[in-house]
Amino acid sequence: MLGHEVEELRRFYGGPLGHVAARTLRARLASLWPIVPGTALLGLGYPMPYLSLWREAGDRTVGCAYASMGAIRWPRRRAGLVTVAEEDRLPFPDLAFDRVLMVHALEHAENARRALREAWRVLKDDGRLMVVAPSRTGWWAYSEATPFGHGRPYSQGQLERLLVASMFRVVRREAALYCPPLGWGWLLRGAGAWERAGRRVAPRLGGVVLIEAAKDLYAAVPAGEAVPARRVVVAAEG
Repeated sequence: MLGHEVEELRRFYGGPLGHVAARTLRARLASLWPIVPGTALLGLGYPMPYLSLWREAGDRTVGCAYASMGAIRWPRRRAGLVTVAEEDRLPFPDLAFDRVLMVHALEHAENARRALREAWRVLKDDGRLMVVAPSRTGWWAYSEATPFGHGRPYSQGQLERLLVASMFRVVRREAALYCPPLGWGWLLRGAGAWERAGRRVAPRLGGVVLIEAAKDLYAAVPAGEAVPARRVVVAAEG
């Protein structure tokens, strides 16, 4: 993902269609991941429109953009909450976070499996991962006027197979953004009705796929071998 596309993300979320998309996804994420005081949460990609859902309640809520996204100018009020790193070299120790949210991340990753394995590393053994990615079967993936129309879209099956190959176990599947990706005022005002109707009658037409997954601690253990009782934790340098 190039730097100028990050600026397009900022402009998108600053406009009417971006406001509707953020409000809709925030509502789904708040329902799927209710506030739990003391939770440490990491957002990867371009998570800032969503991290405030948990920031007040969590001991630590951090956003991390991939270095491949280019130069990023975060608003000053968010200083200290965001860092930039290589997708396969996050500057956090093992088992550092209870939750990892990936939004505007996986579809732009240079190597999706490496990005997921690094998310696996920093996630606690009982933690959860939430991936939000553009749906191959939805309308939004085919509109270049939105950030969901850039990068690689995924079908639900493709995303599930990628997660399993990266040592995750899928625990929940959802979809969102059923409103057509058009900035017409009357259409945006009915976004809530589109969302309710879409989830009921055409779930595969959601603009994004949301998949929650847990770490599969046994995926890499050969048959007949025991899981080590202890695990070495290596902290990132610096």
